[in-house]
Amino acid sequence: MKAPDSSFFLENDHIELLHKTKAFTDSSYGCPPSMRPIGQHLLMGVVNLNKPSGPTSHEVTAWVKAILGLQRAGHSGSLDPGVTGLLPIMLGKATKTVSALRLSGKEYVCLMRLHDLIPERSIRKVCSEFTGPLYQMPPVISAVKRSIRIRHIYYLDVLEIDGPMVLMRVGCEAGTYIRKFCHDLGLALGCGAHMQQLIRTRTGPFKEDTAITMQELKDAFVFWEEEGREDELRRVVRPMEEGLSHLPRIIVRDSAVDALCHGASLAVPGIVSLDPGIKQDQQICILTLKGEAVAIATSKMDSASIMNASNGMVACTERVIMDVDVYPKCWHRRNAEVV
Repeated sequence: MKAPDSSFFLENDHIELLHKTKAFTDSSYGCPPSMRPIGQHLLMGVVNLNKPSGPTSHEVTAWVKAILGLQRAGHSGSLDPGVTGLLPIMLGKATKTVSALRLSGKEYVCLMRLHDLIPERSIRKVCSEFTGPLYQMPPVISAVKRSIRIRHIYYLDVLEIDGPMVLMRVGCEAGTYIRKFCHDLGLALGCGAHMQQLIRTRTGPFKEDTAITMQELKDAFVFWEEEGREDELRRVVRPMEEGLSHLPRIIVRDSAVDALCHGASLAVPGIVSLDPGIKQDQQICILTLKGEAVAIATSKMDSASIMNASNGMVACTERVIMDVDVYPKCWHRRNAEVV
C-alpha cells in the first residue's frame, strides 16, 4: 500500500507554478471566485465552522442550511457530538467537492487520560513510536464497516504531561479514530488510557485562525439580508476553491473548459501551467485562468512528464464542478474524449 503524500497540508497558493505555455483569458465569460455575485457566491461557497460541543455534525450542517436558506450543504468529516473544532461545510453546488475535502489530512489537539501514573520519559518514548502507518479497527459505534485498516499518523507532538493527563497534537490521515488511537497508546504503555477531550484544529487547507462561529454566520447573513452589506457575509463564506487549495493544480486554457465540463479528459495541449510534484494517479484540481474550479480529476502523468510532452492524456475527469456553457464551446463531439 502506497503511503499518503507527507505534504498533506500543502497550501498550493504559495507554490510557484510550472508554466508550459502562454495564454490569456477572456473577461466576457467566467468570473474570478472572489468576484462572484453574492447569490452565486453563497451557492459556491464554503464555511469554516468552529463546531460547538453538543450537536452532531449533521445537525450543525442542517442549521447552516437553514440560516443561509440553502437546499444543500455537506460537511468535511463527522465529529462526535462532544468533540469541538473545525467542521468545514460546503454549500450548494460546492457539495460536489465534499469528497475531496473529506479525504484531506486532519490535525487534532487531544487530552488523553492514563489509567495509572507512568514516567514522563516512558510516555514520550512510546508516543514517538506511534507515527507512520498504523493498523486500526474502527470502534463498535462508527459510520464505517468494522475491518482492520491502515491509517497514517504524520506527526505526534506531546505538548504537556501533568500526572495522568497527556496533552498532544496529532496530524493524521482522514478516517483516523483518535479515541481508538488513545486506547492503543494506553495498551502500549501497559496502563490503559482513554480520550478525555478532543479539538480538531485543522482540516486540509482550513486552520483555526479562519474559523467562524454559528452566531457570526447568522449575524453576517442578517446584515446582508436587512442592510445589504456583503462584506461580512463574504468574510464568513469563502469561495469553494479555498476548500480545494490542498490539491495539486493544473491551469487550463479557456478553450478547454467547456469540454471538461462535459466530462472530457484533459490532454497536454489544453494545459497552461501546473504545480510541481504532481504524481501519477494522484487526485488533482483543474482550474481556469481566472482561478475557478472546473473539475476534480486523476492525473495520468507526473509533472515532469507533462512538461516534456506535446500530446497525450494528462488527467481523467472524475467529478465535474463547473456548469456547462459558462465558457464557450470550442470542441467537436468526435474529439470529446480529450481536450
